Amino acid sequence: MSKNNYLRFIYLSLAIASGILCYHFFLIEKWINVLLFSTLTLILILLVNSSFLSQIAKTERIVQSIIKKDFSLFPKQEGSELINSSVQLYYQSKNEHLSLSSYKLLYESILDQMDIGLMILSEADKEWKVFYVNPTFLNILEIPKYNSWKLYASKIPEFYRIIEETNYESSQDFLDISIRQNAKQSFSLRTKQVKNVQHSFYIITLESVQKIIEQKEKLAWNNLMKVISHELLNTLTPVNSLIQNLEYISNQDTVSKEDQEEMKESLMIITSKSKELLNFVDNYRQVAELPKPILRNVSLKKITESAVNFLKHEFEKNNIQLVLDLEEHFVSADVKMIERSLINLYLNAIFAVSEKEQKMIKTSIKSQNNRVILTLTDNGSGITNEIKNKIFLPFFTTRDGGSGIGLTLSKSIMEAHGGYLIYHSEEEGSSFEMWFLQ
Repeated sequence: MSKNNYLRFIYLSLAIASGILCYHFFLIEKWINVLLFSTLTLILILLVNSSFLSQIAKTERIVQSIIKKDFSLFPKQEGSELINSSVQLYYQSKNEHLSLSSYKLLYESILDQMDIGLMILSEADKEWKVFYVNPTFLNILEIPKYNSWKLYASKIPEFYRIIEETNYESSQDFLDISIRQNAKQSFSLRTKQVKNVQHSFYIITLESVQKIIEQKEKLAWNNLMKVISHELLNTLTPVNSLIQNLEYISNQDTVSKEDQEEMKESLMIITSKSKELLNFVDNYRQVAELPKPILRNVSLKKITESAVNFLKHEFEKNNIQLVLDLEEHFVSADVKMIERSLINLYLNAIFAVSEKEQKMIKTSIKSQNNRVILTLTDNGSGITNEIKNKIFLPFFTTRDGGSGIGLTLSKSIMEAHGGYLIYHSEEEGSSFEMWFLQ
């Protein structure tokens, strides 16, 4: 039994004894004694009550600290079960609060270092508020940090309108935004809504398309240097060995018939390897020295139909079902270059469906947010995760006898037109999207 409980027990016992004596003196009409013991009984009851109230007050103070998350107290256990339980709950809540604060600091530090702009909105009373925004997001749009989402309507009206048009649902898009009346910049925008029983969050990520392209270009150049080095070494190493052998034979006083045959064979191999190297250089030149497109306002539907007619025999020979869903849209483009890019994509699709019983290639042209999107989808074998990041790399191919420049060239053509060529993996097959500015 704790000290406080022991004292309360003594006070209560004395109060009962004093009450009994008071009643006894009341019966024998000794009024002075009645007054004395009734006063003593009252004092003892007040002491018991005071002890209870003190315990409740301590417990209430600890509980209020937990509710207000004020962990500046250092309560100690006193033997009372009520106080001991509240003290235990206090330190448990304090540890959880410190853990959550540490995790929050860690997560915010990680998010603050991201190169991608991130804003998280939270919904309260049917109004969106800024739950978190990282410095990259603020720097991209050149805006200050506000807690209310509505305050951004005047600072970034175009962006605010685009988010409003998503109805705060998950989406993915490319958009052009003019920041502070400067030239428009292209961004990749992704949004996602996350809900649970208590909260509703809306996550917005924003990344500069130019930055994405620069990163991809740097990676592509590094990979290209590896490919070129590999190709040159594979060609020049055996050629150098053969030349040394020819030099050795030519330095002899007399050349035998066997040596002559060996020289002929060596020269044939050198000629063959030289042709391979010339073809490699020529393919590289096609990608590196892509001519500037001659732009005209042309029908993308007609260009697509022309590419389909050019490959009509291939589609029929391979029993490929061709599905066309072509809306009429006009784009600023070089007809020959776009047609060449399309033919490359169709040839890849034909190869992709070659092992399928039911072969299908679908082409569609749609308009979305001031962009025209040509989508070419096949139901082929698809592209594995291991190589999907290499498909636009020059000279990378999985096809026997392939040059490995088809997709690279198509991508370069689209970029020369100010557009994009994007790959998507489908449940069955692959999909390539050609994005044009209107």
